[in-house]
Amino acid sequence: MAYKYMLYEKQGSIARVIFNRPEKLNAMTFVGSGPDAMEFYAALDEAANDDDVKVVIIKGAGRAFSTGQDLNKVGFVYGMGTQKDDRRPSQRIRLKIDREAFYDHRLKLLYHPKITICQIHGYAVGGGVIFAVTTDLAIAAEDAQLGFTEQRLGFAGTTMVFPMLINTVGLKRARELLLSGRIISGVEAAKIGLINRAVPADKLEEEVEKTAHAMSLLPRDGIAIGKAITHLTYQQMGFTAGLVAGYIGHTLFTNVQWEQDEYNFFRERRDKGTRAAFHGRDDRYQSLIPPQAATKEKK
Repeated sequence: MAYKYMLYEKQGSIARVIFNRPEKLNAMTFVGSGPDAMEFYAALDEAANDDDVKVVIIKGAGRAFSTGQDLNKVGFVYGMGTQKDDRRPSQRIRLKIDREAFYDHRLKLLYHPKITICQIHGYAVGGGVIFAVTTDLAIAAEDAQLGFTEQRLGFAGTTMVFPMLINTVGLKRARELLLSGRIISGVEAAKIGLINRAVPADKLEEEVEKTAHAMSLLPRDGIAIGKAITHLTYQQMGFTAGLVAGYIGHTLFTNVQWEQDEYNFFRERRDKGTRAAFHGRDDRYQSLIPPQAATKEKK
């Protein structure tokens, strides 16, 4: 398959799926099934259906892994701002779109039959950090910046991977990361167990490749059986139920009634543009942003 928004590489038993929108910091239209997101899932299918592939590395081109959902398009996928009578998009439309985005499509990664490794550099925020949770392994640069910043749009501490996040970092850390949307470094992410390990940025590629080659020594049948049992275990632990709760929660939270004294990203985007709305959303949380990350955002 020819890709526009993805790069797909294969070398021996290792496939690499690379987000290829560097000019957008690899922001994607995951909600609303944009062509970029659909190419990602098509690439996952290509690797899944290739019997030669044992390991899939997911990474990003340019200076970031992924900044998640494209904030130029959030809301519009439901029809926000397009109705002439200014009605809110219906619940049935929201539920259909969110089920596809947060359940049907995300299962392709969570239940992928090959070993998946997330390679994180630069920013992995919003929908981008979800990949650190839903892949089998995650390795990041020490100076990478990870955070559930999409929570600041009004989600108030819930996500489709909430059960997995609790099992990964513990309940209190999970709640704090979600409620604050705080950005943490690769070093801290490794310390709390959000990722497997953090390495110097100039060693990241080498470390991921070394890990992938080690995983590729496992037998194909062994990988397939192991992943199938892992998926069964995920179901028993309620991780799949988390995806269901996640898409229903997203539908509800994208219909929040904003009060006059509360920050409304969608109103600010309408009046001032996406960039101003984005910075306005996060400027209120400056005390939670590490100095290093704050400096990068100003550039």
